[in-house]
Amino acid sequence: MAPLRRHASASPPSYGFRVEQASIPLSDGTRLAANLFRPTGGRKDERFPVLLEYLPYRKDDGTVGRDYSLHGYFARRGYVGARVDLRGTGASEGRLPDREYSDAEHADGLEVIDWLARQPWSTGKIGMVGISWGGFNAIQMAMLHPPALKAILAIEATDDLFQDDIHFIDGLMHVDEYEISMDQFTSVTRAPDFPTDEASLAARFDVPPWKLQWLRHQRDGPFWKRASLIADYSALRIPAFLIAGWLDGYRDSVPRMLEHVRAPVKALVGPWNHAFPDDAVPGPTVEWRHEAVRWWDTWLKGRDTGILDEPRLAVYVRHGNPPGFDLPTVPGAWRFEEGWPIPRSRDLTLYPGDDRALRSRVGRETVHELEYVPSAGAEAGFWWGDLVPDQGPLDRQSLAYDSEPLKGPLEILGFPRADLRVASSAPLAHWFVRLSDVAPDGSSTLVTGAGFNGSHRASAAKPKALQPGTTYALLIEMHFTSWVFARGHRIRIAVSNALWPMVWPTPYPMTTRLRCGGRDGSRFVLPTVPRGGRGRPRFRRPEPSDRAPGILSRGEVWPGTWTKRRRRGVTTLEWRGKSTTSFPWGRKDHDERIVYTVDDRHPERAAVRGTVDTAVKLQHRTLRWRGDFSLTSDATSLDYRFARTLTKNGKPLRSRTWHERIPRDGQ
Repeated sequence: MAPLRRHASASPPSYGFRVEQASIPLSDGTRLAANLFRPTGGRKDERFPVLLEYLPYRKDDGTVGRDYSLHGYFARRGYVGARVDLRGTGASEGRLPDREYSDAEHADGLEVIDWLARQPWSTGKIGMVGISWGGFNAIQMAMLHPPALKAILAIEATDDLFQDDIHFIDGLMHVDEYEISMDQFTSVTRAPDFPTDEASLAARFDVPPWKLQWLRHQRDGPFWKRASLIADYSALRIPAFLIAGWLDGYRDSVPRMLEHVRAPVKALVGPWNHAFPDDAVPGPTVEWRHEAVRWWDTWLKGRDTGILDEPRLAVYVRHGNPPGFDLPTVPGAWRFEEGWPIPRSRDLTLYPGDDRALRSRVGRETVHELEYVPSAGAEAGFWWGDLVPDQGPLDRQSLAYDSEPLKGPLEILGFPRADLRVASSAPLAHWFVRLSDVAPDGSSTLVTGAGFNGSHRASAAKPKALQPGTTYALLIEMHFTSWVFARGHRIRIAVSNALWPMVWPTPYPMTTRLRCGGRDGSRFVLPTVPRGGRGRPRFRRPEPSDRAPGILSRGEVWPGTWTKRRRRGVTTLEWRGKSTTSFPWGRKDHDERIVYTVDDRHPERAAVRGTVDTAVKLQHRTLRWRGDFSLTSDATSLDYRFARTLTKNGKPLRSRTWHERIPRDGQ
């Protein structure tokens, strides 16, 4: 019998660290600003691998606190952390690019990786790490194959920028806090001096808002595909560690990449929202940074930590929870799976009946009609993630179908599907399918769901109007999920035509039809998983983090608070979030407000208006950047307005406005 192989433990915290500011020269003369987290206490000539995080979120006054805890953790374990501001953002020079994930961002990133690899304190081996934007561009930079980039770790990122990103969720137009605040955030000049000279303001303040670009591209195509891995999975040729949360909107890419990427892929999916897993809500939280060090040790230091001998997917299976916003811990259990797809998974097909029941056998043929309620949907939240309230009010505005009480627990893991047969009285309609768990007390908890743009039935790149009265077959894949339905609970599937304010309403009053039963009726498929797996991962509890000296934050912009009002057929939802951060050089106050409005009698008149206010209080002056945003619509077009203003000590310093009328394109 062969002896058991001994694995190396993850690199221990053997170093101190210091933070150095660096200026990275680019070939066009621009210099990008970086904070380098350098290990201390080692040999004088010791070299270290480098972990790059590449963001527009302002390293000196935006992410400074969390950067310190994140990169300090890795620096103590023998890695140089490089937190680099993108061109035209934060402390970096240059003009702000005209979009996120631009060609300039990628070209600069290649030069940054090469520069980091050539430094005397670098081993020449680079990894990229990041959450959200940093995860997105870690995947995208890997697709460009820079020689020094050896592995990536992408947290809550996606491989599909049209269907999965924040701008067109499921191919449907979306407007939220991120999109509005981003066009404010990028206009602010560098900290801590915040220059207001002509050149500094022209390079940022005067650059058109990115939202305009997204509104001009309302269909899939080259604009979105150029940086989307889903177009060619063979483009990713280096190892990738993926982390996602069930309460985050960017989770579908994990099983897709496990299945289709041929390079080594490891994945960790937990119960979290859009946050790092050591500091996420709800829990249980885990010390993902320890797993990351095991990953980086393997690929950047050549240490066999045993992480590659473990099954590729560690997943937290949710055991059900009641609806509501206050859930400190999600009930469930961790499990290993070999990868994706799971061989023992079995499809359970359920058929909606004429009595609004879900059964495993086909019933008699019938058609159910639904009157379009444009204001329906607030209970589903702002995207397919985060905790949400009881789905009951929304279920009553939908075509809802319930199973009998379950005789035993039923686990699902994967992508539930809806195979619908639908018709509409209008030339444009969207369909939304939600899967919920109905407890014996009648409360309804959202498990997952998805939307489908009726004009995209043949192609999301070539929208085509519906023929009123014509029946279409739509296959809707709901978002990646896990859940165990308990004994005595019911499975509910609800179909509607609105999910406001998550998705912009279609413009026409209408009635839609859902065909049920018979040979060609609608059906729903659940990916059930019997007991099994490859054992249970044992993650460490979160460890204490280093805190950035002199930084104190109060409040959080997201998730904020929201209120809903309805009067004379008009529904208004108001959201607000604010935060304050104190620095050694001053204070920054940030306040955001968004108001969504829709009239059920005139859905074409939907509107979103918002304000974003950033006040920087320095010793001898107060600068205030303000953005006022408006997006309204009629049946054929979208009307976009954005006004930026900058004041110094209350007096106007600069202002710019943008106004554009953009045709609706299948939205």
